Amino acid sequence: MLDQVDLFEGLAPEDLRELEEHASERQYRKSTLIIERGDEANTLYVLLAGRVKVYVADSDGKEVVLRELGPGSHFGELALLGDQPRTASVITAEDSRCLVLTKRSFVQCLGDHPKIAFNLIQHLSRRLHALTESVSDFALSDVYRRLAKFLNEVAADEDGRRVTPPYTHQEIAARVGASREMISRILGDLKDGGYVASEGRKHVLLKKLPARH
Repeated sequence: MLDQVDLFEGLAPEDLRELEEHASERQYRKSTLIIERGDEANTLYVLLAGRVKVYVADSDGKEVVLRELGPGSHFGELALLGDQPRTASVITAEDSRCLVLTKRSFVQCLGDHPKIAFNLIQHLSRRLHALTESVSDFALSDVYRRLAKFLNEVAADEDGRRVTPPYTHQEIAARVGASREMISRILGDLKDGGYVASEGRKHVLLKKLPARH
């Protein structure tokens, strides 16, 4: 599995086996909090199976989802490079399985395998680019445009139709930085206009979404 993780791309099979020897495997049930914002950073996680949600939340429970990760992804590596606490929380969106490396093992791997350090720099560069785009969206786009972009990005072909994964209105609101009420109202307008249909918690994109609401 590690040869499918971009962080370890280019490593020889024997190096990957060495990494696995320093790691442990853990199982997590759905809705398990793996990392909490503010925690001490002492582990790197490689997601082998399942799906996790990376988010930040305030004291009132309002949350913004930064990204969702699937198999082959890794998380928790950024804080290992310094002495800063965790900057975001990570919770499982479904039953998941992770390979876990301690901070000591990860730092040793960086020293033994410079290729990992290069891959990490590339990964952080891509994340910075994505973060810049997200900040631009929040600063320059209204809620409707953020919602339309989100629906278009997550929808996938299913029996010749464009269908989103199952999300509640609250989950969508957390992804686009809006209130649940606002999301419900906009989705209702899109349904009335014949642009979107609901199938349970999934949304079917019937035709191209309008540029403006």
